[in-house]
Amino acid sequence: MTVPPGADEAGADEARADEARADQNRADEAMADAERSRFLLQQMLRVRRFEEKCVELYSAAKIRGFMHVYIGEEAVAAGVLANLTPEDAVVATYREHGHALLRGVSAGAILAEMYGFEQGCCRGRGGSMHLFDQATRFFGGNAIVAGGLPLAVGLALADKMAGRSRVTACFFGEGAVAEGEFHESLNLAALWQLPVLFCCENNLYAMGTALARSESQTNIALKAAAYEIPSWQVDGMDVLAVDEGARRAADAVRNGGGPHFLELRTYRFRAHSMYDPERYREKAEVAQWVGRDPIDHLRTSLEDSGGLSAEQWNDLQQDVDSEIAQAVEFAEAGTPEPVDQLTRFTYSDRSAS
Repeated sequence: MTVPPGADEAGADEARADEARADQNRADEAMADAERSRFLLQQMLRVRRFEEKCVELYSAAKIRGFMHVYIGEEAVAAGVLANLTPEDAVVATYREHGHALLRGVSAGAILAEMYGFEQGCCRGRGGSMHLFDQATRFFGGNAIVAGGLPLAVGLALADKMAGRSRVTACFFGEGAVAEGEFHESLNLAALWQLPVLFCCENNLYAMGTALARSESQTNIALKAAAYEIPSWQVDGMDVLAVDEGARRAADAVRNGGGPHFLELRTYRFRAHSMYDPERYREKAEVAQWVGRDPIDHLRTSLEDSGGLSAEQWNDLQQDVDSEIAQAVEFAEAGTPEPVDQLTRFTYSDRSAS
């Protein structure tokens, strides 16, 4: 075969162009990955700073009642909620400040609710454990262990019957696995192929009881798999792993794949609640998990790869600190609900007609 003059040069030019395009694609992907990682880092930091402020305000007796903070578990909420759309629904537990914040409920409305003021997202009637916001489709804040699971199944059933392409993400701790609602909800979700994303936040301790002391099978994902639900474990201390796992699961649910289950292995750095003396675990164990802090881990990784400069980190912190400061100012300016309004909502405001 006769090769036309210049064919070799043309082929070489095309090869160089292909390589250049490939290099540019890799650079674009790296930039997008770094941007996504910085976003997740910011989301985790927002939760951490908010919770730290809540501890401070609780200690000053400005927040009362029971309060459960999310410090240490931020990668779970950040990674999962980043893969939901505004039309999706979120059902959480009593350790839900971070979920509400990342779902779009303002920090000021959350904090005012915890102060018991009418400017809160539930007019001060719910408090720390019962946050709710219809506008962001955040359906609690549920203080009963496993209480949110049947609610999530009901929301998903409504979506399926209405033909809506939505996901209901349901967060719960591993302590919920011991409740009947867990098994009933998974069974019905699988039986009816409902669009639910079950997210088990396995922090290894249901209040003060270690998982191995309450469950003969400590692989929670296997329990879900027994109901013919696609299930897998995810490192809940690695926000990028959570992001990837949640994206895979949420996409499958949204596209008609039925319920999916994520067991997110995480750890709370503080006690179960502000009243908890925490005598059930060793300080050395806590320190070991603190060494896997998801915020420090991602920050270090980004800095080492050149994806986060000192200036970017400082800007990120300032933005978060400003948000929290504004939230405190908003809550401090709040007011209790008038006494003559206390019987409102006992019955529906809407007439029977």
